[in-house]
Amino acid sequence: MNHAKRRRRAVLVPALLAALVLAVTAACDRVGENGRIGVVYLNAEGYYAGVERGLGGVLGHGADQPQLVQTNIQSDPAKESSFVNTMSSAKVDALVVSPASATASVPALRLAHESGVPVICYNTCVEDAAAREYVDAFVLGDPAEFGRVSGEQMAAHFRAADIANPKVAVINCEQFEVCIQRRQGFEKALTAAVPGAQIVANQQGLTMDEAVERGEQLLTAHPDIDAFYGEAGSQMLGAVRAVEARGKAGQVAVFGGDMSVDAAGKLQDGRVLKGVADISGIKVGRLAGEAVRNVLAGNPPEDFIIPAPIDRYLGPKDGARWMQEHPDGIP
Repeated sequence: MNHAKRRRRAVLVPALLAALVLAVTAACDRVGENGRIGVVYLNAEGYYAGVERGLGGVLGHGADQPQLVQTNIQSDPAKESSFVNTMSSAKVDALVVSPASATASVPALRLAHESGVPVICYNTCVEDAAAREYVDAFVLGDPAEFGRVSGEQMAAHFRAADIANPKVAVINCEQFEVCIQRRQGFEKALTAAVPGAQIVANQQGLTMDEAVERGEQLLTAHPDIDAFYGEAGSQMLGAVRAVEARGKAGQVAVFGGDMSVDAAGKLQDGRVLKGVADISGIKVGRLAGEAVRNVLAGNPPEDFIIPAPIDRYLGPKDGARWMQEHPDGIP
């Protein structure tokens, strides 16, 4: 079994298994006797394996540590709702969640809150008014700053190539507010440094397959595109695959967000992917774990937003550096 499959298995614990774990816990009064934390992973991207590692590093995996009851909701609000219902009924000590939707996830988080379960968002969260009412803390890398990194990297690329009026396409994940803010930060930085830059298209492609399809469609509709911006990992790598499939490597550059083994490899290759902004899953997991400990200790964070650091990677050397710093591939 390769590393990717092992990582996916590590986060693929469906809601029914969670219920089974709780039943076993009640029966033997051993596992979970030191507390239980419900954890929701949005999908199976490597980022969430990093979050799992970071959480485990703070909250621990031993018999004397809280039990982490985890699930991958596969971006499905219905699966998320089922899991959160189970966690709320069991009155776990806290819920750590990257919600599937800013709106559709509100009832689930409201239920957890009304059941007395502290809620810690990371990566994504529900719309702001609901989040401020039902969520105790939100671990978040500033999305505008995240987008600004890619805007600056792309602007430097165009200026070095003496391209004054580049055409740029965006593949987005804008069902989430953070993705909208990433794109706004990206556009602001790009047009500030290259005023002639034009965003010719901005279309959604949430999954890798959707992003590849969207990228190929955009290359057909706009054959003179100079670059893509992918708002997150699937969108960025989907654009890379579309450029490669159309034989435009070396002609169309891609910039975007979220490091992974695939992203580092493409960055190291250097022909299509030129720059990546990243928020480490491991670092986010640690911050979320510390937030859980503080909330349970009666010391909630003073500020609702807990800022996560943003890292930048540019060119083949940084791709190789990431590989050396993450030998197991977990971001």
